[in-house]
Amino acid sequence: MAVVPMKALLESGVHFGHRTHKWHPAMKPYIFTERNGIHIIDLQKTSKALDTAYNVVRDTVANGGVVLFVGTKRQAQETIQLEATRASMPYVTARWLGGTLTNWRTIRQRINELERLERMRDGGDFGRITKKEGLILMREIERLEGLLSGIRKLVRPPEMLFVVDVSREFTAIHEANLLNIPVVAMVDTNCDPSNVDYVIPSNDDAIRAIKLVVGKIADAALEGLGARKEEAVEEEALIVARAAVEEAELSDEELLGEATLAKLVTHPRDIPVEEIEEFVEAEDKGEAFALGEAEVAELIGAEEEIEPKAELEEEPIAKEEPIAKEEPIAIEEPIAIEEPEPVGEFETEAKLEVEAEPEVKPKAKKGRKAEAEPKAKNELGAEVEPGGEGEVSAAPKEAKETKPKRKSKKRKE
Repeated sequence: MAVVPMKALLESGVHFGHRTHKWHPAMKPYIFTERNGIHIIDLQKTSKALDTAYNVVRDTVANGGVVLFVGTKRQAQETIQLEATRASMPYVTARWLGGTLTNWRTIRQRINELERLERMRDGGDFGRITKKEGLILMREIERLEGLLSGIRKLVRPPEMLFVVDVSREFTAIHEANLLNIPVVAMVDTNCDPSNVDYVIPSNDDAIRAIKLVVGKIADAALEGLGARKEEAVEEEALIVARAAVEEAELSDEELLGEATLAKLVTHPRDIPVEEIEEFVEAEDKGEAFALGEAEVAELIGAEEEIEPKAELEEEPIAKEEPIAKEEPIAIEEPIAIEEPEPVGEFETEAKLEVEAEPEVKPKAKKGRKAEAEPKAKNELGAEVEPGGEGEVSAAPKEAKETKPKRKSKKRKE
């Protein structure tokens, strides 16, 4: 079944070509007829060519290849970008840079420069430079992003090129031919199909026709990606199965030495079948001669009667061995301990010492009020407390002694 039905091709206007006076003679095999000065493309050949291109793109992507979508004309820019993004493929919708394929190293350097400038912008490094320098770098980022945004993720040159409008993308096709990269292209009646490997004769000016063909090529790329994932899963399963077979368990003879194997007990697998059968027959005979429950009970009762008789029998008394006499231990002479003095005498001497010691009075505070009254002496010379019997006041004597001194001072003056 055809990838695109004939009715869909007619409704999209794929069969409309250019005016007759602008045609290219190499496109004559793909022209069906002429009507009102316009060539009509043979849609049967278009359908077959589209099926072939679909299969080629699918197989290329399934084998790990990348298809580069190229369309720089206004009618194709938006469609190319959307469909290539949907298929996870690189694309070129701005001006084709000369040497994009043949001088890929330089193009990759410019992509790295774009990424470096973007890291500087995101990291806030533009704030450390002057405003003019920051504006220049911002313009450079915008320019590089417009030219290289579609091929930023492209690590190596693509394995296939899909082009819309061969006459406009002549440089891209020429570079692909130099590198032997196959080209799939939509070719109109005014283009030269000689440099295209897989020609899709169709109208390359109508937006609807471009959407139809580009969409089918994107579907082929998606199908190839799906097949690639399935193959990867199958390969992983095969690798795991091979590893399991290689890592099969080794026998004991392969792992162990002869000496170790000789020490090991024979394995049941090494016992001959005849011995195993004899052992099984012996077990069957034992089951045949097994005792019943009543017989077992009688035997247990007989054992219980025999047990007490065995308990009555006295065990022979073992002769005690003579105990060796212990040698006398030498007693050490007691150490002379000084006798403590009697407690009563000590207490009496302590009391006498306390009584003999004079009473210590606290220091009087400063001030007249705080001064302590001196103890007066009676006639016999003994100290008497103030206010008691035999108290003698010393104040009048001091007054008599001080008054004449004051008078003497006045007289002298």
